[in-house]
Amino acid sequence: MILFTGVLVATAVAAADPTQAARDRMVDEQLVSRGIKDKAVLGAMRRVPRHELVPPEVRALAYSDQPLPIGFDQTISQPAIVARMTELAAVRKGSRVLEIGTGSGYQAAVLAAMGADVYTIEIVEPLGKRAARDLARLGYGNVKTRIGDGYQGWPEAAPFDAVIVTAAPPRVPEPLKRQLKPGGRLVIPVGEASQELVVVRRLGAQQFKEERITGVRFVPMTGEAQRR
Repeated sequence: MILFTGVLVATAVAAADPTQAARDRMVDEQLVSRGIKDKAVLGAMRRVPRHELVPPEVRALAYSDQPLPIGFDQTISQPAIVARMTELAAVRKGSRVLEIGTGSGYQAAVLAAMGADVYTIEIVEPLGKRAARDLARLGYGNVKTRIGDGYQGWPEAAPFDAVIVTAAPPRVPEPLKRQLKPGGRLVIPVGEASQELVVVRRLGAQQFKEERITGVRFVPMTGEAQRR
């Protein structure tokens, strides 16, 4: 009887959301298998409807293990990278998080689903506006969006528990480091021809520690980052 009840519940869930099985496979096969352990990250990525945050022409590939084009020469990172960066940022419920590079809005949605208070900036205006509409449509009311160059961060909303950057500058932007709380973390791809994922931790008022994690490939951070 218990097994039968469980089958009925699983069937009802699948009927209510036919994409849930695809998200579960994504989490189990792409994230857990690669060592992602943070239960809050895994739970959020099981819930966030990634297919609602990519263009219709690539929606069938939304839960595949690859980056996808989202227009304007930009991409959405593969799910494993989103999960890894979120886990490295040590985001918790109630965390104040700044994201640079809203893109499709998926990373912001994952952070919001974890209970974070999210501030996200996108330099490409049509992308930023589309993401803002999609995030509002999906009910992520704890995300604040802004169109502009993210190099200088969001000073009036600082300090942040975490900053996540989804485009690669040649060097770590100093303003983003300075907007971290003590103990906060900046997770950012850095480099040009060769890029590395870097975690910067603020240890004190003037003390920071950098850790290089792994090689990555992101679109370049444009705007002021390229003039520095």
